[in-house]
Order: sequence, then C-alpha cells, then structure tokens
Amino acid sequence: MTAYDRLRLTRQNHRPTGADYVAGIFTDKVELHGDRRFGDDDAIIGGVGMLDGRPVTYIAIDKGHDLQERMKKNFGCPKPEGYRKALRLMKQAEKFGRPVICFVDTQGAFCGADAEERGQGEAIAENILEMMGLGVPAISIVIGEGGSGGALALASADRVYMLENAVYSVISPEGCASILWKDAGRVADAADALHITADDMVDFKVADGVIPENFEHFDRMCDNIRETLTADLDKLTKLSPDELRDGRYKRFRRFGEFDK
Repeated sequence: MTAYDRLRLTRQNHRPTGADYVAGIFTDKVELHGDRRFGDDDAIIGGVGMLDGRPVTYIAIDKGHDLQERMKKNFGCPKPEGYRKALRLMKQAEKFGRPVICFVDTQGAFCGADAEERGQGEAIAENILEMMGLGVPAISIVIGEGGSGGALALASADRVYMLENAVYSVISPEGCASILWKDAGRVADAADALHITADDMVDFKVADGVIPENFEHFDRMCDNIRETLTADLDKLTKLSPDELRDGRYKRFRRFGEFDK
C-alpha cells in the first residue's frame, strides 16, 4: 500500500473520530469547555475521565462524522482557543497529578484571518513549550492525519503512537506538490517523497509504535489501546517530574537520527 493510499484511508468518512476513541476507552467522563480567554472550540474536546480506575485528562481533535458536524468542528482544524483550551486542561492535569492522553487527527491548524488575529502561531508554540515541560506523563496517539504544528501541539509527549494507516507530516502532500512542482495533481509523488506513514515515523523515531486498526471490532481495538496506555502509564508514573522532562527532551533530540 502506498503512502497516498494510506492518506486516502485517513480521510474516509466512516473512520472513527477522536470522540469515538474517547467514548470507547474512558469511563466516568466529564467534558470541560473553553479557554478562559476567548471562547470554546468544538474542534478540540477534552475533560477528565477514568482509565482502568486511574483518573486522566483526555484531549482529542475531533473532525465529526457528517457534514453538519464537520462544519461545526471546522473539519478538525483547531483555532487558537482550541489549543489554549487544551493547554488549560494540561496545566490542570499537572496541578492535580493526572496523566494526559491526546488523540490527534487534523490536516493542520486553521489558517483563517480570525485565527491569525488571535495568535494562532503563538498558541501552537506555547502548547509545544508547555507540553514539553509537563511534570506528569503525556501520551499521544495519531489516529488519522497528523498535520504539521497543528498536530505537534498535542503530540509533544513521552510516548507517541500511530494507527497503522495514520500519517504524520510537516505539510500536506497537496501543499507539498503545489510548492515543489506547481502541480497539486502530483499528490501521490509528494506523499512518497515526504515519508508520511506510521512505519516511516517509527524509523525516524518520531513515533514509538504502530497500533493495528480493527474498525469492524472497534470495541476490541479500544481495549487494546487501553491496555497499551495502562502499561505505559504504569511505567511513566514511577518517574519524577524532572525525569519525565529529561526523557521527553532526549526523545525529541533523537528525531531523524540514522544508524550508520
């Protein structure tokens, strides 16, 4: 299967959204809203829930299922208030000692004039900075598209996983083809050149593992993800805040290293 084939799979309408994973993995959920600075953003959902008896903070980018939902959620392209809501929840999690679990699925942060006026770039940069410095464990899973800084703002974590057909890239293949070849029709060539697949990301040490997809038995898939999260948290919660920060820093410094 080519990189472009996998990209097309991530964009299929029947694919589970961030909200579906939250519903399938966590219990006793309480959703929280707003960034306390401007407003709320439906593209990012978040709150507090239980993971096998352990309280956690969950944050998910949600595209929605039908056209009406997708328009309400801006097709999964968060605005500054969405990222600031996520940051508020992360800092709250740190205050109360709760691990942070993120689900990423976005073509990228919203680039409209209103988002730029409210400091889109600053909001993303602040999220990356603050997430790198969290004193509690953070785990992110790319469940669909991981588009540039809009994805990294929720993926500066201790562990990052990708679903087997998920993609992660600094730019969309369409954007890459338009820039390199002035031809958006060469999207398949761009997808290959960008090395966007989950296996590529494991090779580049950007991702720590690949999670098999099994949408026909979604409950079982959620059980497997829950087991993976629980096993990681059992290890990460034994580390001190300084050890978590140091490990996170070293993990990101390894990006792109190649064995000679």
